[in-house]
Amino acid sequence: MAYASLLLDPTLRYMVLATAIGLMLLEYGIGRLAHRETHDWRESAASFGVALGQNLLRAVEAGMLAMPFAFLYEHRLFDFAQTGPLALAGLFLGSEFLYYWQHRASHRIRWMWATHAVHHSTTRLTAAIRLGWTGNVSGNFLFFLPLALIGFHPFAIVAMLGINLLYQFFIHSQFGPKLGILEWVLNTPSHHRVHHACNEPCLDKNYGGILIVFDRLFGTFAERPSDQPLRFGLVGGVQSFNPIRIALGEWIAILGDTWKARGASAKLRTLFGPPGG
Repeated sequence: MAYASLLLDPTLRYMVLATAIGLMLLEYGIGRLAHRETHDWRESAASFGVALGQNLLRAVEAGMLAMPFAFLYEHRLFDFAQTGPLALAGLFLGSEFLYYWQHRASHRIRWMWATHAVHHSTTRLTAAIRLGWTGNVSGNFLFFLPLALIGFHPFAIVAMLGINLLYQFFIHSQFGPKLGILEWVLNTPSHHRVHHACNEPCLDKNYGGILIVFDRLFGTFAERPSDQPLRFGLVGGVQSFNPIRIALGEWIAILGDTWKARGASAKLRTLFGPPGG
């Protein structure tokens, strides 16, 4: 299937990984010059281990993931030129809108949090390459299927989401400055530091990918609290440097809690209720 070969192409993954390594080394150098500890190299090594596993699994899953997108595209509602300015603008805004809700759901539904918690498990904001292995099990791809049904080509969808992911490597930084008026529209390093912080005022805030406008529209935007330093990592989480434990630890906890829950409704709440609820 043509779509499978497009999604299996490793070029984008290699480019993203190389970019991440370069940015991490740059930030480490800046941190050394500023006499600040920006990286724990045990955490960074664990993050690379998680990234390796994630890339191997994505390569295996890509063919299966292509099938629902290909099916819906074959039954698309509209035909239009994929590279026209209006189509590109629509794809950008549509993917950003759906990414916002997918990201928000990943924080509010424990079944999805089991994957996304991996990304939030670092304490030094070296999370850009630490992505969960089980995103498709959690159902992340389901949020973007409407784009194919509308009529956007699966490769165009993957490319736009790749741009979103690549942009986010630049905002996982402890040094990124404020960007003036752009802070009203774009997700920036200062906004994303708030998203990764485990301080109470920062929890479940700033879900945007490239844009921050949907957070402002839907009430999930927050500025950095002025009265406390930011802390990163999981609330109540136990730090680990084992990539397998990092990637699967929340799933193990879910299975244990579901086993102990009494009754079908309690088990469903454990699986699909909010994390820590």
